[in-house]
Amino acid sequence: MVNRWGNRSEPKPGQGRLYWHVLFNDDPQVQQLAALAQEKLTPFGGLHLTPKQWLHLTVMVAGFAEDYADSDLKEMVRRTYQMLSDVPEITVSLGRVLYHPEAILLGVQPPGVLDPIFHAIQGAIRSTIGVACETRHVWIPHVTLAYSTAVQPAEPIIAALGHELPKCEATIRRVNLIVQEGPERLWNWRSVAEVPLSPPSSDVGLRTET
Repeated sequence: MVNRWGNRSEPKPGQGRLYWHVLFNDDPQVQQLAALAQEKLTPFGGLHLTPKQWLHLTVMVAGFAEDYADSDLKEMVRRTYQMLSDVPEITVSLGRVLYHPEAILLGVQPPGVLDPIFHAIQGAIRSTIGVACETRHVWIPHVTLAYSTAVQPAEPIIAALGHELPKCEATIRRVNLIVQEGPERLWNWRSVAEVPLSPPSSDVGLRTET
C-alpha cells in the first residue's frame, strides 16, 4: 500500500472541485456491507475509512467549481437531466473486494452495467463546456471503503478482509453533483444538484444549500 495523498495535487482550502457521484447514504444494505468491511479494517493503521454518509461511486470529475459560472452549472444539470431521461434505474451487485495501492474498494457487478450513466454525464459535460473531461483510464465503477495513508504490506489486510463479502444489491436511482471543498480527506462535501434516472417530468433546477 502507498500514501494516496503523498504526492497528489488537491484543491486548496476554499477551492471546490465538482464531482458527479452516486451516493449510498440512504441505502441500508450498502451501509451494512461497508460497516462489516470497515470493522475488519479497523485494527490496521494507515487507512482512512470513508465516512458512511459519504459512501459513493464516482462517475466523473467535472472540473473545478471556479471554472463554471452559475449559468454553466445549471446548464450542465439540465443537460444531465436530459441525457439520463431515457436511462432506467439500474440494479447492481456489490460484494467483491478490490485492492489498489491507494485504496480498498467494493467492485460493481455486472461489468458495464453503469456505462449508460457514465456516457450520459460525459455527454452533458461535453455539450456544456465544449470538451469532454479527461479519462486517462478505463472506468471501473467502485465504492471506496478506505484510502491508504501509509506505505505498508497489503498481504495482512487482504488476509483479514478477503476478496468476497456477502453480496448485496443496490438500485441506482439518481446521481448527485457534489462540490468537494479543500482536501479530499476532510470530506467537506455538499450536494448542489440531484438528477434522477428516468425522471417523471421535464422540469429540473439547480438545488443549492443555503
